Amino acid sequence: MLLELFSKVTKQTPVMWGDSIIGFGNYSYRNSKGEYNWLMTGFSPRKSNLTLYVMQGFSTYSDELLTLGKTKHAKSCLYINKLSDIDLNALEQFLIKVVADMRAKYQCS
Repeated sequence: MLLELFSKVTKQTPVMWGDSIIGFGNYSYRNSKGEYNWLMTGFSPRKSNLTLYVMQGFSTYSDELLTLGKTKHAKSCLYINKLSDIDLNALEQFLIKVVADMRAKYQCS
């Protein structure tokens, strides 16, 4: 289900990043250690939960997080125990905003 949703929202082909992250699109960023290329967004079906990657973090998404349902988040990871814990329509709207924000801030492919 997540594969279909991310493909629909990003209009990108999924690519494996390492051995457990399914990524969509990519962008370049620079920090004090150099320049890097990383996924625009994606997810990983981990043993303990589903991890969704929101690379820009969650500081501007507090209202959207409230609509999703039962989730937790860290710096750039949204944790979902199971898809039945969340509103999938709200997740789609959230991802649309996340992807649009990434594309506006970075040159994402």
